[in-house]
Amino acid sequence: MTVKASIFRLRKHADYQRVYTSSRKQFSKQMAFFYSLRPEDRRSDTPGPRIGLTVGKVLGKAVERNRIKRRMRECVRRHAAAITFPVDVILHPRRSVLLLDPGKLDSEIAQIFRTIQAALLKAAKPAPVAAP
Repeated sequence: MTVKASIFRLRKHADYQRVYTSSRKQFSKQMAFFYSLRPEDRRSDTPGPRIGLTVGKVLGKAVERNRIKRRMRECVRRHAAAITFPVDVILHPRRSVLLLDPGKLDSEIAQIFRTIQAALLKAAKPAPVAAP
């Protein structure tokens, strides 16, 4: 029996709005993404990252949007452990994700998560103290 890794999803509208307003839109080849550290008062309920997907109606009919979400959720499940900070992430794919090779989608999401982890590590690193 395998143990399923628990992935926490970003669910509340207020959390999506907080991430949108407190971060900058960044781009990869097939999607845009946003991320923001959770405030201290929101950290106790979820220990690791929370991931949200936004797949709007402009990306196609419900069947196509759901297919995009299923493919992305599987990739997120595989690579979410790459982020160790209490951060909220929103992934906003382009329509081309629907036709993208699953391996390429998987590697792109892995790269996004590595980018986020590296940026958070860099921000958390204390500045070096100058010697007198």
